[in-house]
Amino acid sequence: MGSAQPLIMAAMPATHPAGRPGASQFFNGKLDRPRLVGRALNMADSVALGWNAMPHKQDSSVVAAWDFSREIGDVTIIDAGPNGLHGRVVNLPSRAVKGFNWSGNEQNWRHAPEEYGAIHFHDDDLYDAEWDTDFSYEIPADLRSGVYAVRLRAEDDEWYLTFYVRPPRGTTTAKLAFLASTATYMAYSNIQWTWQEPFGEVTECYWTTMQPGEVFLQEHPEYGLSTYDDHSDGSGVRYASRLRPVSQVGPKTDPVWNINADTHILAWLEEKGIDYDVITDEDLHNEGVAILEQYSAMITGAHPEYYTTPMWDGLQTYLARGGRMAYLGGNGFIWRCAMSDAMPGVVELRRAEDGIRYRSEEPGEYYLEFNGEYGGLWRRLGTSPQALCGVGTVAVGFDVSGYYIRKEGSFDARARFIFEGIGDDEVIGDFGIFAGGASGSEIDAVDPVLGTPPHTLILASSEGHSSNTLIVPDEIGFNHAVMDGVQNPNVRADMTFFETPGGGAVFSVGSIAWPGSLPHNGYDNNVSRICENVLRRFMDDAPFAMPDG
Repeated sequence: MGSAQPLIMAAMPATHPAGRPGASQFFNGKLDRPRLVGRALNMADSVALGWNAMPHKQDSSVVAAWDFSREIGDVTIIDAGPNGLHGRVVNLPSRAVKGFNWSGNEQNWRHAPEEYGAIHFHDDDLYDAEWDTDFSYEIPADLRSGVYAVRLRAEDDEWYLTFYVRPPRGTTTAKLAFLASTATYMAYSNIQWTWQEPFGEVTECYWTTMQPGEVFLQEHPEYGLSTYDDHSDGSGVRYASRLRPVSQVGPKTDPVWNINADTHILAWLEEKGIDYDVITDEDLHNEGVAILEQYSAMITGAHPEYYTTPMWDGLQTYLARGGRMAYLGGNGFIWRCAMSDAMPGVVELRRAEDGIRYRSEEPGEYYLEFNGEYGGLWRRLGTSPQALCGVGTVAVGFDVSGYYIRKEGSFDARARFIFEGIGDDEVIGDFGIFAGGASGSEIDAVDPVLGTPPHTLILASSEGHSSNTLIVPDEIGFNHAVMDGVQNPNVRADMTFFETPGGGAVFSVGSIAWPGSLPHNGYDNNVSRICENVLRRFMDDAPFAMPDG
């Protein structure tokens, strides 16, 4: 007799190189209601047992009847048959997907789970690489809160493993928190879109160049994909995990609007001697407002694009209770995503119906597996970024960055502290690492209809954008010619400030390119001065007062 082997679906059993059970010859496609029967079936019997949710009640030869519509969002697979041969999913195949019997009458899998009894398997799914430990590092108890990286080198190759050190739970070491956009880092991790898509160069406005890490990813697709990529069967990737080798979340990596843009902010804080703690999106997701309300002020990175509901609620509550936020980026708070208690270290994204479409979502599968929430733009959920931070994304362009021109609001007495030391400078940020200016890449503007508070001061608006900087799809209802930064005055970033109830305030710049202007001239420039003025005042305990009327 042979040794017992686990029953594997969507793959063939194999032995892992480390000697433990593994799999090979992976299946691409959907499986729904698999049954294990102790006799040969004709076609009629097979169809009948497939439609029957409790087939063992009909046929006593049924050994197992797995029901994938149960425990969606978990790793558990339920056997509804008499023997309870339950299992688990491996490597994050897609659940909450349409089954063979989907009628189209219900879009939410929670309302009709019996029609969402399929799992979509892919040969390039990956959750946890489960590599053996080669070395470990114990974080010293007195190590300062910050962003760190382990550098791995072999001959001419190097790889960085980024990690974050927060203060001991329940304590702080500074009045300011830097919120690392780890959900966004994960969404982009191992992105291969720029060399997979035929129109990538047209979209990005530059020739595709390959960093060493990207060449490595191209040669080793087994490291997994980003939520911007497609699986080998053409379906969109919905999950990204940090429990695998991750490129592009460390020094010397692309895309530049990921963690590398945030290092300009961190370097600036160090240069100015401003004390700060580092916390992450996962901390905010798990602990909510409790982790933020320890701080007088918090700052975002350059690109806090993806937000779970607990993250959104935590930040919104913090501001409502008098917290202060400096949003030092663009394209922030745009997409609703989800995280999982059952599978920590994963972000799930489903782009429902609107927004910039790197890929289309499968009809009927807009609701997130991990929590059953409707995916897509926060704007389409009735909660726009404008209502949170004053501005929301209006345009995208990567070839040329513009600059800001001060507006009347910058001379208001309420904003005097922001422009101390700026003097007569009318132009702000006509310099920078990101395409030559402080306003670029992805930019945000005010919109009272979408919730910009009525007492918001527009301090400055950007100019100098190119014809390749275009209005985003969610800002237009139909195609028309005047969509670019040369012809359309709505292609702009707005720098804004407003006070909140409870003595708080929000300052926003609405541009991913903004942090790239901080280092200019040895950090001695008007972008740097404005940021320092804002943070010094935000860390002052004196409350802000909302204007009358």
